[in-house]
Amino acid sequence: MSKEIKHKELIIIGGGPAGLTAAIYGTRAKLDMLLLEDQILGGQVRNSYTIENYPGFKQVSGAELADLMQQQAEELGAEIDEFDMVERVDFSGDEKIIETNNYIYKTDTVIIATGAIPRKLPIANEEKFSGKGIHYCAVCDGAMYEGKVIGVVGGGNSALEEALFLTRFATKVYMIRRFDYFKGEKATIEEVMNHPKIEVLFNEDLVDVEGDDFVQRAIIKNTKDGTEKVMEMDAIFGFIGTEPKTAYFKDYIDLTPAGYIKSDESMKTSVDGVFAAGDVREKEYRQITTAVADGTIAALQAEKFVVDKKRRK
Repeated sequence: MSKEIKHKELIIIGGGPAGLTAAIYGTRAKLDMLLLEDQILGGQVRNSYTIENYPGFKQVSGAELADLMQQQAEELGAEIDEFDMVERVDFSGDEKIIETNNYIYKTDTVIIATGAIPRKLPIANEEKFSGKGIHYCAVCDGAMYEGKVIGVVGGGNSALEEALFLTRFATKVYMIRRFDYFKGEKATIEEVMNHPKIEVLFNEDLVDVEGDDFVQRAIIKNTKDGTEKVMEMDAIFGFIGTEPKTAYFKDYIDLTPAGYIKSDESMKTSVDGVFAAGDVREKEYRQITTAVADGTIAALQAEKFVVDKKRRK
């Protein structure tokens, strides 16, 4: 059975802060638009236990902030199709084509806001123990390790914040950091360094994990002298960066060697009528506030593109 073809002025792919912001602006601009998201709306922000650096909120959970963004978009009239997977795209023509599990969409303009996913730990037993001691979301899986010993790999804000969150459950949290410094915010670093449950292992790297059915031990290597040691740990949470979700677009849009979308400050990509917003873009800072700013600019540019296209007809 052939799929139904639908026509839109704007399609937003991705429902994190960038995509939802673009939906808010696109709806207010009266564009005939649709937001596609193949998972739960909110993106990575939904997994943040506490957010303290988003203007207007002294403290808010990631799930609450995501829900508020979704609610605002929907109350304005945004059309959102959740859990409909994108199967392919074709950006070669004037009219952009996006095929999902259920429909084929033809649209004037596209905003890619697919975000990024956590980078997997580069260890031999990662796949064997995935979900069985190897994890990438403390909010999702931290409660499994009540009264246990946990290792956290990473040195940025995400690793620091997740380590602090995991102290709610663990008796001990080891921060495994391959360098002798952190790259996060000063206040968060100080909180980690002074926390009684956290021990920081500077100049140490995770080599692998061992265990029977679940992780029981971590093999740690000193990055200065190369010596290795085995430490008893019940779980390892990895926060070593992210990988952009750009597989569907690589044949049409210019990407960096790491897979991020190249775009200018107007969110324009190498394809006319296709814009990028949020963590999927090549940029220095990836924060909720920068994602929201990207979504705003991308939607305004998309509106301008649609208006200009109508004038040319």
